[in-house]
Amino acid sequence: MELNISGKTKLAALLGNPVAHSVSPKMHNLAFSKLGIDCAYLAFPVLDANLSQAITAMRALNVLGFNVTMPHKQSVMKYLDEISKEAQLIGAVNTVKNENGHLTGYNTDGMGFVKSLEDEGVSYKGKKITICGAGGAGRSVSVALAASGAGELAVFDVIENSAQNLAQTINENFPSGAKAYLYSENALAREIANSAVLINCTGLGMHPDTDKSIVTNSGILTGSLVVADIIYDPSPTKLLTLAQNNGLKTVNGLAMVYNQGALAFKIWTGEDMPLGYVLENMKGVSAK
Repeated sequence: MELNISGKTKLAALLGNPVAHSVSPKMHNLAFSKLGIDCAYLAFPVLDANLSQAITAMRALNVLGFNVTMPHKQSVMKYLDEISKEAQLIGAVNTVKNENGHLTGYNTDGMGFVKSLEDEGVSYKGKKITICGAGGAGRSVSVALAASGAGELAVFDVIENSAQNLAQTINENFPSGAKAYLYSENALAREIANSAVLINCTGLGMHPDTDKSIVTNSGILTGSLVVADIIYDPSPTKLLTLAQNNGLKTVNGLAMVYNQGALAFKIWTGEDMPLGYVLENMKGVSAK
């Protein structure tokens, strides 16, 4: 990777806290370099109390655009000039495009996940999908799936109101429809019995709880069910291991990380990220 910084070089950025672990700088800088785009991507740790000033700085520096990660995906919205419909429905922004000081917010997380399903040849259009977790990740994945033509969504959460709020959002905006359920494994087993895909959008299975899973009875993971997990570390998660042991097709969260970045790159530059080149040169880099 070669960066030729000059007085004309534009800036793209990541705002969040922490950000030291992010793979986004390497990913985007590889893409800028490969395509000859005169831009550099840097990550900036931003405390909650400093978010307003950071957004003002993004305008003042006339950046190409920036990503937003935890804990600012919701709070950044009030500082933007415009927000895409999908990001409004999700209630979170992870990508911002700057056009002469006009900041437009988008959410590429969910569509990044949908792209990962498509890349793996998973059939989801018109099919019933069961989703565990109605928080930020669950909302982004659910909205993106509904917008992309999925069938009925069965949404589970340990907080019933969260599942109900997400189901209501889907029902009011998309023809696919959604039903909300308070999580229990018995209820989950009932719904996945006629689902095409089961998706874990909770943090269950991440470090340090790598021995945990939304499913404890692997006997409910049967048939042609595809099991996906947005968690990419560890890989595979306990859930995906249970599914693989039963011979089921699985999809982990790593492709989602790169696909959402590629979508952000397209928003900023109008160019397709050379993802094959990027992935080849990201080997050995852990997307934590």
